Amino acid sequence: MDNQTLKFVIVGHVDHGKSTLIGRLLYDTNSLPPDKMEEIRNTSKDLGRDTEFAYLLDHLEEERRQGITIDTTQVFFKTDKREYVIIDAPGHVEFVKNMITGASQAEAAILIIDAKEGIQEQTKRHATILSMLGIEQVIVLINKADLIDFSEEKYTELRTKLEKFLTTLNITPKLYIPISALKGDNIANKSTNMPWYKGPTMLESLDLLKNKVAEENQPLIFPVQDIYKVDDKRIIVGRVETGEIREGQEVKILPEGQTTKVKTIEKYLESPKRASAQESTGITTEDAVFLDRGNILCEKDKAPKVSDRFHASVFWMSKQGYSKDEKVILRCATQEVSCKIEAIHKRINSSSLELLETDAQGLENLEIGEVTIKTKKPIVIDTFKNIREIGRFVLVKNENISAGGIITNTE
Repeated sequence: MDNQTLKFVIVGHVDHGKSTLIGRLLYDTNSLPPDKMEEIRNTSKDLGRDTEFAYLLDHLEEERRQGITIDTTQVFFKTDKREYVIIDAPGHVEFVKNMITGASQAEAAILIIDAKEGIQEQTKRHATILSMLGIEQVIVLINKADLIDFSEEKYTELRTKLEKFLTTLNITPKLYIPISALKGDNIANKSTNMPWYKGPTMLESLDLLKNKVAEENQPLIFPVQDIYKVDDKRIIVGRVETGEIREGQEVKILPEGQTTKVKTIEKYLESPKRASAQESTGITTEDAVFLDRGNILCEKDKAPKVSDRFHASVFWMSKQGYSKDEKVILRCATQEVSCKIEAIHKRINSSSLELLETDAQGLENLEIGEVTIKTKKPIVIDTFKNIREIGRFVLVKNENISAGGIITNTE
């Protein structure tokens, strides 16, 4: 088995079958505890419905009543090749924040579309978010093939429409697969109802996806979360986002730019010599340098950009709109700084992708902006394509997260 876990997100319009797909996949591959299916059968019976695989994911009572996925659920799963983390993201428009949270963690995406209903508003919005987040590995599942009598002609017609739409977003799917998540066609097993389809099943298609470069093989990024005083030690704590940090390593402290050496790696009841990507740890330094939350440690000769201005794509997701030059708070990794959007080059409808305005004066709920952001002081950044951890951010207005964004270009 490949030792790298691959995270992928499943997105699509509400009620197009995301949760049912995951439930069926887990059921067909014997990945469920013995008592789980009995629970699902009883729940479905109590609600007066046939067995609903979606209830494996929609485990909250509110979700069961409403029939929509509210939270972002992670499910662990494996094949003979490697392990997977499946992220089930909400489809309903009110939960777009959760969808962005889920998709931002993914290396690949499954876009699921109802074969009968076709392309809907959330289909377009979610595909747009995938494009914004730079997710290049996309598989399209055309679900509920049973509702179109497993018709090759209707499948081909919808696929042609999808290809035309996704091209406008610069998304080129790896595969298109006709499925019925409810019936199990082309999920784990080849469908006998669609002999005209010669490609891989959904499960086989996952093994064709590639892991991104291992985070521990990337340059060091260590955002400082806090400083603890323990006895006579000042312990700098944080999480290694990429790369590794080692005892005796020379590091640069950004944004100021001074250098120091790591004296010790600190873990409770342990004495490690290093900490790798995704590990939370503490360190001490040989010099009495001043560090605070928001500082970022990196390798001396592989430092990211320090700047107070950058270009970004933002997705405004608050019913309270934004006016150009209005001050908001930007959070990037552990950094927090006052900023303003000083230019809105394009204002775009996130579902229709219609260009609403150039050189705009504001953004409204569920609109995308191609913008230039000016921060009150220099911060540590890179493009989302290069280093995700310091290439994405949120904007906070009136103490509420109002927008998510990715850095597209640094100055």
